[in-house]
Amino acid sequence: MTANIRARSSPTDLNGVPGQRIFYCDHHEFPLPSGHKFPQRKYRLLRERLQDVLEVQPAPLADPRIIELAHDAAYVQRFLEGTLDPAIVRRIGFPWSEGLVRRTLASVGGTLEATRQALRHFWGGTLAGGTHHAFHAEGAGFCVFNDIAVATQWLRTQNIRRVTVLDLDVHQGDGTAEIFRGDPEVLTISVHGRNNFPFRKRQSNIDVDLPDGTRDQEYLKVLDEILPRAFIHKPDVMFYQSGVDGLAADRLGRLSLTLDGLAERDRRVFEAARRWGVPLVVTLGGGYSEPIDTTVEAHASTFLIAARLLGVAAPVRPLGYW
Repeated sequence: MTANIRARSSPTDLNGVPGQRIFYCDHHEFPLPSGHKFPQRKYRLLRERLQDVLEVQPAPLADPRIIELAHDAAYVQRFLEGTLDPAIVRRIGFPWSEGLVRRTLASVGGTLEATRQALRHFWGGTLAGGTHHAFHAEGAGFCVFNDIAVATQWLRTQNIRRVTVLDLDVHQGDGTAEIFRGDPEVLTISVHGRNNFPFRKRQSNIDVDLPDGTRDQEYLKVLDEILPRAFIHKPDVMFYQSGVDGLAADRLGRLSLTLDGLAERDRRVFEAARRWGVPLVVTLGGGYSEPIDTTVEAHASTFLIAARLLGVAAPVRPLGYW
């Protein structure tokens, strides 16, 4: 499978659906101190890896009024102005800058555009997003705003209410879980490392915490057990947080997955979405491997598999059919 995934094809061959595109925000950079753990460079490298085989487009800046559908308005305004409490800035992990504001707004904007693409063409993707550690009134863990929560709340303005969030990043989607705690229309699922950040976990609807060193076979067995539950919820849209920080080479991961294992994970998710006829939004999530090329290849594989499996006339169940 890996050889086929990496074979270069024309954008038309991979996309299949006219107008299908994915979004990037690496044209907005922000200053970081030397040695910072956030791999800002991977976003540009990933876009360069994909731009000859997929149609990529710069993400627009999200309207702060849409962000406020999921976040406290005062928190949003203080971030935009650079007047956040220093303790919140420390928890986010980025020094504030105007570049960070633009990058953050574009990251949310990319997920919103990918959501619109999914409604039109069965799937949409963004080469950023998945900022699942952001809570209603504060950020954390390299996450300022929770783009999946914002897009979910925007869907509700379009009378689309039932959503599943399938979070397969190695770090628990604590912010997403907390924002939608007690919301019967949003099913949150997180498969993550037991001994990894965040060390204070929040309660998703379905949580699976994996021990250090989990390998492909054990991981895929867990995935096969939880995937049907993602669709039995009868979602109108599913968000797939597709982090690749479960790789054995990842500095922050603690699991022992391979590139082939992650590719198989993605294939099973996409085939299930196609089988159930549920539009899918793919967000990037984490990836911190060294060398960085391993992370880039793993992320690229996700989007290439999505284009091959979902970028053809997939059977879309009419919204609200359930």
